[in-house]
Amino acid sequence: MIPELGSYSLIMALAMALVQASVPMIGAAQRRPLWMAFAQPMAWGQFAFLALAFLFLAASFLLDDFSVAYVAHNANSMLPWYYKLSAVWGSHEGSVLLWALILSGWSFAVSVFSRHLPRDMLARVLAVMGWISSGFLLFILMTSNPFSRLLPNVPADGNDLNPLLQDFGLIIHPPMLYMGYVGFSVVFAFALAALIGGRLDAAWTRWARPWTNLAWAFLTVGIALGSWWAYYELGWGGWWFWDPVENASLLPWLAGTALIHSLAVTEKRGTFKNWTVLLAIFTFSLSLLGTFLVRSGVLTSVHAFANDPARGTFILILLGITVGLSLTIFALRAPRVVSASGFGWFSRDALLLINNILLVIITVTVLLGTLYPLLLDSLDLGKISVGPPYFNALFVPLTALLCVFMGLGPLARWKRMPGRELGKRLALSALAAVVIAAIVPSLYGGKWNLGVSVGLLLALWLVLSLARDLIHRIRPRHEGSPGRWTALKKLTPAYWGMLLGHLGVAVTIVGVVMVSNYSAEQNVRLGPEETVEVGGYRFTMTDFNERRGPNYLADTATIEVVPPGRHAFELYPEKRFYQASRMPMTDVALRPGLFSDLYVALGDEVDDGDWSLRIQIKPFVRWLWLGALIMAAGGVLAVLDRRYRRRTAPRAAVTSSPEALS
Repeated sequence: MIPELGSYSLIMALAMALVQASVPMIGAAQRRPLWMAFAQPMAWGQFAFLALAFLFLAASFLLDDFSVAYVAHNANSMLPWYYKLSAVWGSHEGSVLLWALILSGWSFAVSVFSRHLPRDMLARVLAVMGWISSGFLLFILMTSNPFSRLLPNVPADGNDLNPLLQDFGLIIHPPMLYMGYVGFSVVFAFALAALIGGRLDAAWTRWARPWTNLAWAFLTVGIALGSWWAYYELGWGGWWFWDPVENASLLPWLAGTALIHSLAVTEKRGTFKNWTVLLAIFTFSLSLLGTFLVRSGVLTSVHAFANDPARGTFILILLGITVGLSLTIFALRAPRVVSASGFGWFSRDALLLINNILLVIITVTVLLGTLYPLLLDSLDLGKISVGPPYFNALFVPLTALLCVFMGLGPLARWKRMPGRELGKRLALSALAAVVIAAIVPSLYGGKWNLGVSVGLLLALWLVLSLARDLIHRIRPRHEGSPGRWTALKKLTPAYWGMLLGHLGVAVTIVGVVMVSNYSAEQNVRLGPEETVEVGGYRFTMTDFNERRGPNYLADTATIEVVPPGRHAFELYPEKRFYQASRMPMTDVALRPGLFSDLYVALGDEVDDGDWSLRIQIKPFVRWLWLGALIMAAGGVLAVLDRRYRRRTAPRAAVTSSPEALS
């Protein structure tokens, strides 16, 4: 009965999504308030029915209802209850349902928190989101229904959840990632609504900015969680492999970063209007492209969900319709929009434009490296592999150039600024960054390293530029000016969010260059009571035993570690065997630290009780994810700016003469 109620809930959600997509849009075109009023209740109803469907699927897992094909393929009676819950979105059908639920949740949030919008604008925004929901609900019901039964041949037990996914990181990683992916549908809907309604002024950007910042923050956390999971779960000790599915999440993040900055310029100065709309379309299209790559079967990856070409074709058609229609509307409407405001070469406008261009170039670089092998393969032109050498050779220098302009931007003025004045503001920061970056590598590693110096130079350039800007903002300009503390309290959450976002980038850069250049790794053979030394640490296997987990058997080594000049501690790496799926897995032992991780992975038994071990020392690796969390915190903080809670757009945002702004 529960699966049938789930299917019924999906059908009801689709019906409401279709009404949400059509009636309010027609009402806005014909200026019918009653028809436009359908948007909000339909969004609420769709969210309610999808939440019910999700709860029914979760109940099927918790009750071990193996008559449901999705449950039988992805769960087992021995699976702990918390992994049964994560199994709800652990494979294709459930993850698409989570996608649709989160999309309806964003629609619900927009309908509740955007009531101050003009009625026709809100109706169009929710209608566009209704069309997207309709497409995905049709996809679920036609190709990926998670409630399909196996009657009458019901198995006695299920196959089990993939052991790679039986981990806390994979409980929270997909929801966070989808919150970011799907969240960009909101700015996409705002952009299309503005195009359709002829409201392509600066006001729509102020309405869309908090939603964009929030989606970007969720996606940042989601990507960081994926990197963290790959680091400790896969047993190889790396944090990014340029896997096509990893790239699929990075692409909308890069485009979304450009979009955030472009929205700021359009809101503040009334410029880049067409460019901002195009970026909104581009960002959400890349989110759909990532969904296609993961679910079409064109990729083989531990991150990929499905290998059914029919499902891939459906998503490809949905992607084509979404991109094609939105670009057609853009082509028809955009030529009518004129930005009357100009700016100088060293203004903040120009520097943000350069940042946007660099981010788009980086995005296209990653996109080409990801899709080119797939395109050749689909055309039977051969198989090639595009891996880290390509991406590192292009991504790293472009990112370094981007950081240079990121440091310049905060100190530049809007509209016009003499280059000499900008140079004076930044000269001290640049000199300090060069000196410190040249000295620190020699002090840390005992040997000067060019890569580390360049990375630290970029990070310090960002941090010192931010510090210089903060000091400039709170410094009294003349007699009678507010004191430093008063000026500090007047800084907006949006400004603090920008500060944290750029600081997070600097912290991540430090983590990347340090772990890439100073990691130590050694594969050793170790038996009972034997000792080996790696990187100044002494490792001794003091015990080895077997233990039984809830759904696996584990060989567990007890490794005593004596660090240089500190107290000894023990690590417990494991080799697990999952009984239901008959799969072996490595469970890494970690000694985390702010400045260094100790990483021990148990390999295979060699002979005579000896085991192979991979021992790694990873300096500053946690700064990678700390930087991402700081960036995400900046995105959330920017959402709290009170100007986004005003019921009407500020006069400067809708003025037809942006030249008046400075």
